[in-house]
Amino acid sequence: MPDDSRRAERGLMEFYADDPEGAERRLFGRVPYPDRRGFLRGAGLAALSAAVGAAIPFHRNMPSGFLPLALAESAGAIPGKDGLTVLNDRPVNAETPAHLLDDRVTPTARHFIRNNGIAPEDTSPDGWMLTVDGLVTNPMELSIDDLRSQFEVVTEQLTLECGGNGRAFFDPPASGNQWTYGAVASSNWTGVRLADVLKAAGVQDKAIYTAHYGADGHLSGDPDKLPISRGVPIEKAMNPHNLIAFEMNGAPIHPMNGAPLRLVIPGWPGSCSQKWLTRIQLREVVHDGPKMTGTSYRVPEYPVAPGQEVPKEDFEIIEAMPVKSLITSPATGLETSDRLIEVRGHAWAGDDKVAKVEVTNDFGETWIEAELEEPANPYAWQHWKAEVSFPEHGYYEVWARATTDTGVMQPFAIAWNPKGYLNNSMHRVSVRVS
Repeated sequence: MPDDSRRAERGLMEFYADDPEGAERRLFGRVPYPDRRGFLRGAGLAALSAAVGAAIPFHRNMPSGFLPLALAESAGAIPGKDGLTVLNDRPVNAETPAHLLDDRVTPTARHFIRNNGIAPEDTSPDGWMLTVDGLVTNPMELSIDDLRSQFEVVTEQLTLECGGNGRAFFDPPASGNQWTYGAVASSNWTGVRLADVLKAAGVQDKAIYTAHYGADGHLSGDPDKLPISRGVPIEKAMNPHNLIAFEMNGAPIHPMNGAPLRLVIPGWPGSCSQKWLTRIQLREVVHDGPKMTGTSYRVPEYPVAPGQEVPKEDFEIIEAMPVKSLITSPATGLETSDRLIEVRGHAWAGDDKVAKVEVTNDFGETWIEAELEEPANPYAWQHWKAEVSFPEHGYYEVWARATTDTGVMQPFAIAWNPKGYLNNSMHRVSVRVS
């Protein structure tokens, strides 16, 4: 269970390593010549020059597959975002380093990005429509103004986490975005209750599952293909804390986080919270849209050994996320002469509540119970802090673990699965005391 520094050089460097010429074409319009010397022309050269902050006199000599060091060092510069680490650009996926998640409410600029397709170009709320159909007695077509005027508007702090958060630490590795700790956030969302809208539409007795659809495009460009369409059981859909949201932290939703309309279904994998929402369908079967079948967002229904092959029929859909805690201060790698420091962070637990957080700096020999706050509302993460003393100079690790109100404790080790989901092993940071 390594600390954050293990993945410090990830991002666009990895993207270039996997497909350098493809990366150049998609990012900057680079057109490789037959002699494999790269040449940037038109908007591509302007984009690269702007990214590095100066003209590039010898750009004609830049070899194909070359990523300028200045760009690698600043990878993650997404408009409206601050300090995120880019894991992929097609689709855009970016996480937030743990120490930048110290705010009680995650600022929009620090909220992670998890996309499966290409975000729509037009995210204006004007003319945006939501269809509610399927097994309902009163199919509806609703504008955002309709949602505001016909239903109670509420604001709640809700925690969203990607099901693959922590995948980077699986051994053997699991394919997919190599998230470390930062695919989680707890922002304030404003919208209307999903349950209120479904009740107004009239849920038929035969309906057992929702199906969600968004305006994002498939990576292939095929308009008949969807990048993702997931859903939840009706029982979960009727939870009063699920929102059809049109504001994020008191302002319009960031385009990369689903503007102008999205679902927020907290406590379950973030993939259930469809972005750029255009339709909610009620079905009499478990939804079978893209990323809903096979092994997507599924784990084996029994424990498996690392690297073990698992038949597809033995996978089950991920529902509630596991208990987890995060150390947001100090940042890993702290060097200090102080013998007493405050350690703080957040904890959350899917559909449950966190009852206790403990920290240790002696590799688990003794544990200190942290001061734990109540959540702002159900499904908001809970803040905690503890004073930790260091008896002498040297290298230390601070670990944190959370326990739910049902007695489930965060584990030390990763429960391996083939797709790299649900890693809730203890977070740890390194401290050197001089």
